[in-house]
Amino acid sequence: MPPPTLADAPAWNSPNTADGNGMLRSVSVNESGHWIRRLLGFMGPGYLVAVGYMDPGNWATDLAGGSSFGYSLLWIIMLSNLMAILLQILAARLGIATGMDLAQACRAHYSRRSALAQWVICEIAICATDLAEVIGTAIALNLLFNIPLAWGVTLTVLDVLVVLWLQQRGFRYFEALIIGLLSVIFVCIVFNLILAQPQWREVAAGIIPNSQTITDPAMLYVAIGIIGATVMPHNLYLHSSTVQTRRYALDEEGRRSAMKWASIDVVIALLLALVVNASILITAAAVFHASGHREVAEIQDAYHLLTPLLGTGLASILFGLALLASGQSSTLTATLAGQIVMEGYVQLKMRPWLRRLLTRSIAIVPALIATIYYGESGTAKLLVFSQVVLSLQLPFAVIPLVRFTSDSKRMGSFVNPRWLSLLAWLVAGIIVSLNGAMLYGLLMN
Repeated sequence: MPPPTLADAPAWNSPNTADGNGMLRSVSVNESGHWIRRLLGFMGPGYLVAVGYMDPGNWATDLAGGSSFGYSLLWIIMLSNLMAILLQILAARLGIATGMDLAQACRAHYSRRSALAQWVICEIAICATDLAEVIGTAIALNLLFNIPLAWGVTLTVLDVLVVLWLQQRGFRYFEALIIGLLSVIFVCIVFNLILAQPQWREVAAGIIPNSQTITDPAMLYVAIGIIGATVMPHNLYLHSSTVQTRRYALDEEGRRSAMKWASIDVVIALLLALVVNASILITAAAVFHASGHREVAEIQDAYHLLTPLLGTGLASILFGLALLASGQSSTLTATLAGQIVMEGYVQLKMRPWLRRLLTRSIAIVPALIATIYYGESGTAKLLVFSQVVLSLQLPFAVIPLVRFTSDSKRMGSFVNPRWLSLLAWLVAGIIVSLNGAMLYGLLMN
C-alpha cells in the first residue's frame, strides 16, 4: 500500500483531531470588533517560538561574537532573525491552511523510512536544544545561589513538575507563564544594555554585512552558531501546531484572517527576540571587547566581569536572573515541541511530563560529563557546539517547509506567492551554504 500524501490532509471543514495534548482549537478568538482585541486573541504562539530564539544557547554565541569580534557579527543576528520571521510565518501558514503541523505533513508526504529518519534527526536537534537549556539553567543556579554545576544539572530534572502543573491548567496559562518569563529576560537585558553605554555609531556599522565573516574560520564558526541558536528547527514544528489552538472559522476567509493575525503575532514576538539577542552581543562588545577581554565565551566569565567593568553588582544579578528565566522558559516550550514531533512523525503519544523526563535525562549525561571532567570551560564549549549541531539540522526542517508551502496542490489558494517562494528558497540556500562552509573549514583545520 503506497504511503499517504499531503493531499490527503483533513478537509478544511474537518480539522485534524490528532491532538494528544488536548490543545487543538481550545482558545476562542474574536471574529469581529476592534483590531486590538482580535490581535490579542491570536497572541501567544509567536511568543512560544520566540523563547527558542533567546535561550541559553543564544547567550553563549552572542557573548562569544561580541567579545571576540566587537559589533562585526551584529548583521548575522539581524539576518538570522529576519530569516526566522520568514520561516515562522511559513510554518503558521502551513498549519492554518492544511490543518497539519510540519511533522504530520512530512509523515504524510514522505515514505515511512524517510519520515523515521527525519524524526530521528529532529529528536537529535531537540536534545541539542535541551542540552543548552540544562547547561544554561545550571550555570544560572550556580551564579545566583552558588549551587555546584553538577548539582544544578541534576536539579533541572525537577522542572517536570512545572510541566505537569501547566498541563492541568490549560494552554492560555502556559502562554501567560512564557510571556511573563520573556518579560523578565527583556527588562534585565535591556537594563544592562543601558548601563553598557555602547558606541551607537559602531553599532550601526555592525549591521552592514562584511566578507570577513565568511573568510575568517573562527568568525564563521561563531556566526554559524548564532544562526543555529536563532533559527531553531523544532520551532517550525511547534509553531505550525500551536497556531491551530485558536478557534477561528474554518472557511477560506477565516483561515486567511487567522494567517494575518498569526503573522503579526510572530513578527512582534521575534522582534522582541531580536532586541534581546542584539542587546547581549552589543553589551559584550561594549563591555568586554572594548576593555580588552576578547575571549569571554563563557557565561560565568561574563557574569563575574560585569560588576567590576560596569561598576555595579546589579548588572550581574540581572544577568543571572535573565539567564535563569531563559533556561526555564525554553525548557517548557521544548517539551511541547518534542511531543508534537513525536506524535506527528510516529503517532506515538506520551504524557508531557514523561516526555520531559526522557529528553532531559538524555541531555543530562553529556552535561554532567562536561561539568565533572572539564569544569566551566567544558560547559561553555559544549554550549556553543550544541548550537552548531542545531544549525546542521536546519535544512531537514526548512526544505520540507518551503517545499510544502510553495506547492499549490497542497496549499490551494493559500500557496506562497511567487516572490515569497523565491525568498524562502533563498533563505534555505543561505542556511545550507553556510553549513557547508563551516564543515569545510572544520575539515581543513
